[in-house]
Amino acid sequence: MKLKVLPPTLRKNNRYLTLDIKIASEIGKDDLVNIIWDACIRFKGECGTSNYNLWVMKFYEMDQTEEYHHYKAIVRCQRDFVGEVRSSIALATKYNSNDLAISTIGLSGTIKGSQKYI
Repeated sequence: MKLKVLPPTLRKNNRYLTLDIKIASEIGKDDLVNIIWDACIRFKGECGTSNYNLWVMKFYEMDQTEEYHHYKAIVRCQRDFVGEVRSSIALATKYNSNDLAISTIGLSGTIKGSQKYI
């Protein structure tokens, strides 16, 4: 039996955040997932975070200086919770006792649209 595809009216509406990440140590995509989930859980709790539909779509390593490593990422979240996700990510300031700065530099309805901010 072939599975049916949901029509567009029944699908979740997603938005894609482009993040600018600066951290004192080197991290990977899995570390970024942990940072985002921990920040959202601390801000809204497990019940609120489960509605966000968070997913790290793309992760880019930009450059590195003596002071910090620079990364950019595209994160998917549900349209109704963009404000909560942005505010909880902005509150993340430490990871493994290293200073961390995450800011949102773009918001788009498609991955292709959010890649123009990178």
